[in-house]
Amino acid sequence: MERMRAPAVASRKKSQREMQSPKPPCSYEIKFNKFVIFIVQRKMGKTRRAFLMELARRKGFRVESELSDSVTHIVAENNSYSEVSDWLRGQAVQESSRFELLDISWFTACMEAGRPVETEMKYRLLEQDECPSMNTCEPEVPSFTASKVSQYSCQRKTTLNNFNKKFTDAFEIMAENYEFKENEIFSLEFLRAASVMKFLPFPVVRMKDIQGLPCMGDQVRDIIEEIIEEGESSRAKDVLNDDRYKSFKQFTSVFGVGVKTSEKWYRMGLRTLEEVKAEKTLKLSKMQKVGLLYYEDLVSCVSEAEADAVGLVVKKAVHTFLPDALVTLTGGFRRGKKIGHDIDFLITNPGPREDDDLLHKGLLLYCDIIESTFVKEQRPSRNIDAMDNFQKCFAILKLYQPRVDSKSQSTSEELDMAEVKDWKAIRVDLVISPFEQYAYALLGWTGSKQFGRDLRRYASHEKKMMLDNHALYDRRKRIFLKAGSEEEIFAHLGLDYVEPWERNA
Repeated sequence: MERMRAPAVASRKKSQREMQSPKPPCSYEIKFNKFVIFIVQRKMGKTRRAFLMELARRKGFRVESELSDSVTHIVAENNSYSEVSDWLRGQAVQESSRFELLDISWFTACMEAGRPVETEMKYRLLEQDECPSMNTCEPEVPSFTASKVSQYSCQRKTTLNNFNKKFTDAFEIMAENYEFKENEIFSLEFLRAASVMKFLPFPVVRMKDIQGLPCMGDQVRDIIEEIIEEGESSRAKDVLNDDRYKSFKQFTSVFGVGVKTSEKWYRMGLRTLEEVKAEKTLKLSKMQKVGLLYYEDLVSCVSEAEADAVGLVVKKAVHTFLPDALVTLTGGFRRGKKIGHDIDFLITNPGPREDDDLLHKGLLLYCDIIESTFVKEQRPSRNIDAMDNFQKCFAILKLYQPRVDSKSQSTSEELDMAEVKDWKAIRVDLVISPFEQYAYALLGWTGSKQFGRDLRRYASHEKKMMLDNHALYDRRKRIFLKAGSEEEIFAHLGLDYVEPWERNA
């Protein structure tokens, strides 16, 4: 066994390995007999290790599946000298100096060269006092106090520099699966953990890196530990292979289809979108029909350039009717993202209220208009996930694009058979906000969703206030707090201002 874990986890892993014993390696000619390599599975994972072993054997290297006296070179990935030494002691190896302890970069260099390369200093795993520079040692974690990390993402500045994507990807898969099962508690547990991991200014490589961090429950810690030691999460992998999850993932990717509809379709025995389309008895809403009609376009990513182009179209159309209106790009693109799946715009008019009929001007080929239900002096909702009451339009816009002449070599017969498409269907959400509520609407529609959740939770739990996309209400003073900008809202809450690109929680 290549590592030590808690007894229950270790025994479970042991039984899995006994059940899934590796197949004997294929026979390849050994060209370099003096070099006997052993690859440490710790932090790498079984699949990647097997791939690297097979690659090296094909290139003529001798690679041992088990640690033995014949091994001369030990290769590890994302492990320090002390971590490999501790692992060797766990294998009853007291003297590690007989091995060359090397980073995976040496192995990669050998594979590229097709032969063993010199074990230069830059490839070696060295003890701390042997290190000529910090570049050849275990990376130093920046000065960081875990106990000072807030449980609220509105008190953290989270950019798009995610150093822990392998963890956050696994958490988001788990959260989505629990959302499909309508288990909000577990879904939020993983979403909050993902939010904390995105904030960390360094990659997590050992369990002590997360000591003292908030939102690290038992489920979360088990997945972190397994990814550190195995390179992947078996639980997240099982979810991705689960038939129900795969069906719900497909169904909810359709414009107009949520968890309730997905559950209904799944109970009818439907498993794929092809089966949905073929089911003649199924009554689809207008939105769902359009979602299936333009499915390929709508599930493809929207680029920043496309968002800018749509912005020009929307602004031109709005200013035709309201010349002084403010049209603001919100959502992920306002937070600095380069790609998204839809585009959100917040529209407000500083002058007299002439915007009520804007969405009825016939600007779009398809739109689902939801009328405003806001009541003046209505207190913010206690539900942190409640939808706001603005007039809004969930639309699909036909964006014409310059044709890329990728078929210049095609025959005229091929061109005749396929219509060249010079446009793309793009999801666009338009939200109409009264000017006096614009700052609150802008804050809410900028996101991220988790940032907004935590901001409302913070307002309620820490400040005895109620916040939503319309207003901020102080329950102790029993007054609404006016704000002309996002900065003023943060000031009302006693928070440091967080820039839009720092809200990617």
